[in-house]
Amino acid sequence: MPSKLLKSIILTVAALWMGVAALAQEPSVGWKVSSQQLEEGLYRLTFSGSVASGKHIYGPDNPNNPFSVSYVEGVTPASEVTSALEPTQYKGEPVYFTKAVFSQDVRTDADQIGGTITWQACEEDLCGFPEEEEFEVSVAAAAQGHATAIQDPEEGRDSGAGNLWALILEAILWGLAMLLTPCVFPMVPMTVSFFLKASDNVHQGRFKAFMYGVFIVLLYTIPVVLLFGLTRIIGGEAVTADIFNWLSTHWLPNILFFLVFFVFALSFFGAFEITLPSSWSTKTDAKSNKGGLAGVFFMALTLVLVSFSCTGPIVGSVLLKSSQGEFWTPMITMLAFSVAFALPFTVFALFPQLLKKLKSGSWLNSVKVVLGFVELALGLKFLSTADQTYHWGILDREVYLALWIVIFSLLGLYLLGKIRFKYDSPTEHVGILRLILAIGVFSFVVYLVPGMWGAPLKGLSGYLPPLSTQDFVLGSESAGRGVSSAQDAPSNPYGLTMAHGLQGYFTLEEGLAAAKKEGKPVFLDITGHGCVNCREMEARVWSDPEVLRRLRDNFVMVALYTDDKSRLPESEWFTTPAGKTLKTVGSVNSYIVRTRFNVNAQPNYFILSPDGEILAGPRAYNLSIPGYINFLDSAL
Repeated sequence: MPSKLLKSIILTVAALWMGVAALAQEPSVGWKVSSQQLEEGLYRLTFSGSVASGKHIYGPDNPNNPFSVSYVEGVTPASEVTSALEPTQYKGEPVYFTKAVFSQDVRTDADQIGGTITWQACEEDLCGFPEEEEFEVSVAAAAQGHATAIQDPEEGRDSGAGNLWALILEAILWGLAMLLTPCVFPMVPMTVSFFLKASDNVHQGRFKAFMYGVFIVLLYTIPVVLLFGLTRIIGGEAVTADIFNWLSTHWLPNILFFLVFFVFALSFFGAFEITLPSSWSTKTDAKSNKGGLAGVFFMALTLVLVSFSCTGPIVGSVLLKSSQGEFWTPMITMLAFSVAFALPFTVFALFPQLLKKLKSGSWLNSVKVVLGFVELALGLKFLSTADQTYHWGILDREVYLALWIVIFSLLGLYLLGKIRFKYDSPTEHVGILRLILAIGVFSFVVYLVPGMWGAPLKGLSGYLPPLSTQDFVLGSESAGRGVSSAQDAPSNPYGLTMAHGLQGYFTLEEGLAAAKKEGKPVFLDITGHGCVNCREMEARVWSDPEVLRRLRDNFVMVALYTDDKSRLPESEWFTTPAGKTLKTVGSVNSYIVRTRFNVNAQPNYFILSPDGEILAGPRAYNLSIPGYINFLDSAL
């Protein structure tokens, strides 16, 4: 039965995800244990922990998940476990971010002091399972002080000499997670719709679905292999992210992607059928495999191109490793990423073939119409990206929201049978499923409406234009207050903005000059108009009162937009050592962040001294608010 096969596929994918997650788990704290002899038979042990970014642990006094130590036979505690560091108050409880140091006195006549450290790490309000690590220190070396190190969770994580298997597992997790990003998920309904009519028999459909996954993997992996191979053979400059930046932010591909979504939506509504030319159809009848695979390849190519605006940071990280002496590792990691990324879409491509076994009817056309509304709404994201990077001002936030409110309201009316399209059958009554879907759609519309007056709509922050593009925001008269008076009249001829009314600079030179004047560090925001993760960070993390207060009061803000297409005056053009002339705000900023800060993805955050020295960072996309606060405080 198709349902049994579908269930097996879902269970297999779920098992793979859980297995990979389990294998990829790293300790949340890296411990170093040192020992000091106090008197004959009495020793003081010090447990120094390096806590992973975004996580925190509790001390020995916490009743629910305390830090504790148990010892082997022959070692007896002579005191309670105490803390050598002042804890941070988080939601009314003392916790430890970044670093924790505990000590305890013990008595023993043995030559070795061994035991087990037990702790439990939490991220915001979610705590993981208890973790434990064994340790052993020598009594003979205690007089001089001896330390034994247990794995540091941050050590070697981004190193080019890191464990290859760890990098592969990390790439697999990223590949699976990309499905839920704003610019990848819209391809799911397009994939389902395409494969609903991709073939006339089950075996051919499964073959095409398999080839769909293969094409996705090849389209990601082969260009990287060729680029790295040619770079190594020719011995030229390492490959940069310029091509990916162009695909995700230039007006031409974004308008093209918008038109693709718009045309597909019209087709789903019944305006026309998207078919191959008759000459192609004739050849397809004779050589069905060749003709069919051409269409499958086009779908895979569309998916890969459209997804670059979200997968670009991951691809950029892989490319960056090539400039650090790695050659084979980026290729292998990209292969692992692309296989994991292609796996869900291969399952979605198989799923329509299973549906064709079920009873067909007007419901199948209803599915296509619903997908048409979804494609119409999500396609606006690409038009919005072009609008933001080129400052056209035609799709500001309130216009975008108004279109979404209308589109999803019409979808709700369609589900209730109030609107019919060309191939729809009359709706005599509304089924339970359609009613539930209609309730969900209209609830979503109600959620959108306050956005017309400036509600943040954090759940959609990756899709919507920034709040700064909205003409009217309720209570906006208070925006930007509290900014230091020294930050007066920064040059900003291109209409660039910062989130939440924050004031600052848009060139590094101006920001550093202001930092010297004020005696404050610089908070450097490497961002972009087309960066969906940047908008999410601003909506979900920067909006936290404690984060916003620190950004406003403790730093000189600098934002470098790496995709802005505003043309610089000729006096500000920059010529690279390779002889390339950079003429736009984005191209100059992109060159600065690549060459000076060694990153090529957004968002990335640094904290700099007034002299430009890196005090903290880079910190990339991470929605942990406590971790972000700790990052900001670490430089102070």
